[in-house]
Amino acid sequence: MSRSAILATAAPKSRQALRSDWADRLFVSGGKWLLLVLLTGAVLLPLAAIFWRGFSGEEGQGGGLPALLELLASANFQWLLGNSLKTALAVALIVVPAAYGFAYALQRTLIPAKGLWRGISLLPLLAPSMLPGIALIYLFGNQGVLREMFPDNIYGFWGIVLGQAIYTFPHALMVLLSALALADARLFDAAASMGASSWKSFRSITWPATRQAAFAAFCLVFTLCITDFGVPVVVGGDYQVLALEAYKAVVGQQQFGRGAQIGMLLLLPALLSFAVDAWLRRRQRDAMSGRAQVYHPAPSRGRDTLFLLLVILLCVVLLLVFGMAVFSSLVRFWPYDLSLVLDHYAFSELPGGWLAYRNSVLMALFSAAFGSLLIFTGAYLIEKTRQDWLTQVLRLLGFVPMAVPGLVLGLGYVFFFNLPANPLHALYGSLGLLVVCTVAHFLTTAQMTAASALRQLDGEFEAAALSLKVPLWKHYLRVTLPLCLPALLDIFRYLFVSAMTTVSAVIFLYSPDSILAAIAVLNMDDAGNVGGAAAMSTLILLTSAAVSLLLAGASRGLLRRAQAWRAV
Repeated sequence: MSRSAILATAAPKSRQALRSDWADRLFVSGGKWLLLVLLTGAVLLPLAAIFWRGFSGEEGQGGGLPALLELLASANFQWLLGNSLKTALAVALIVVPAAYGFAYALQRTLIPAKGLWRGISLLPLLAPSMLPGIALIYLFGNQGVLREMFPDNIYGFWGIVLGQAIYTFPHALMVLLSALALADARLFDAAASMGASSWKSFRSITWPATRQAAFAAFCLVFTLCITDFGVPVVVGGDYQVLALEAYKAVVGQQQFGRGAQIGMLLLLPALLSFAVDAWLRRRQRDAMSGRAQVYHPAPSRGRDTLFLLLVILLCVVLLLVFGMAVFSSLVRFWPYDLSLVLDHYAFSELPGGWLAYRNSVLMALFSAAFGSLLIFTGAYLIEKTRQDWLTQVLRLLGFVPMAVPGLVLGLGYVFFFNLPANPLHALYGSLGLLVVCTVAHFLTTAQMTAASALRQLDGEFEAAALSLKVPLWKHYLRVTLPLCLPALLDIFRYLFVSAMTTVSAVIFLYSPDSILAAIAVLNMDDAGNVGGAAAMSTLILLTSAAVSLLLAGASRGLLRRAQAWRAV
């Protein structure tokens, strides 16, 4: 073969290699820079807008440092702060021990029907935070079926504590379940051989290994309570808290400067909890070594019976609360006409009728589809490509939303996207901005899930693709995505359910055309239409549960097709 013929056959391969290199550079570098732009616009700039609004001394703004100091010194603020701290501490002291006992029962005992109990315990995750408050009204309100248990009034301190305890219980439970899932059987065998009792083994082995998780759960519950206004707005009555004051300042009084100042203060508990938790993680030693043996609890009739009673009691409380909410949505006129009808589901008193529900489903689908692909691809670029300064910046930015409460992020979006000079001002009030805010709000948890799955994949996969001259983007689509499909489905389910139930992050951003179901619950409750609010909450609960079950069923078939290699 002539030299010209050889060059003619080699040239296409050379051009193909160049195109492949160019595509990989675009995928990696372009993807990272695009992610940096998106995180800056969706997280950093809104937070900067809060501080600018709060510290600005211009007319109509926060009033600067003197106004902030005046706010801190006011008797009303100190009263609000005291109420918020009291309720948050009370909820954390109730929820964390209960969730720890529940998690211990599921992970360290032999009680029956663990799957059933775990499913019931996660019910509050599938509904907006107002639903427990609505159910408490029908149970213990002035016309409630159990009103004798609270002769004074459910509206106030105990109403907020009970409602937020139900709302935050599954959040604490998930943290503690992960901590109690791992244990080294050799430690318990050694303790038993030395004659240590079960209580002694718990104090010397189990508690030291899980106390950091218990504190993390305490901080999580405390922060959720400080920044939640869904339960206080329903059953708070005259017992006001800081988060509710921020909501009223922006929505009811149009005092954006005061809202910005309270929003900055609401950042402090989350930042403090995040910092202390990170410090404890550095001090925490690994609970499992490479030679650890899986711990299997031994049968114990007394222990299992005691924990089974605890689990049943907590599940009965949850079923009573959510069952009452569903029942009240079907009652014609509480408490005088208890005949079951579907009148409340017509939403005749709600502008647009079913529009809010349709918007929520659309927003949840777009948030889950767009968010899961964006977050997983971003996590891949961070974990599986060259670790340069840009990668470290992206990793840090990914953790910022974890320390920012939804109410504060929503306020930042108001101050940033509602600026007339902002070229993105046209997005304000649109469904697209609600999608962006929702994905940004729940980004950290989803990214941590993706990163955990990607770290389990050996780096030899990328090395093999490189040696075979397979473009990185093709390897990502054909190998990485199928291998990590379970994690991707978990992220999709998490984002969908979170988008259906979120209130705090989007409460300031909707328009009449983009109102969401969870916000409609709040508006109907404010208008006295508690039956309609219960009906919409029930729809959200059923939709979240149905989609979760559908994804769990569909994932089996998808996994069989995408991971057929597991059966070989």
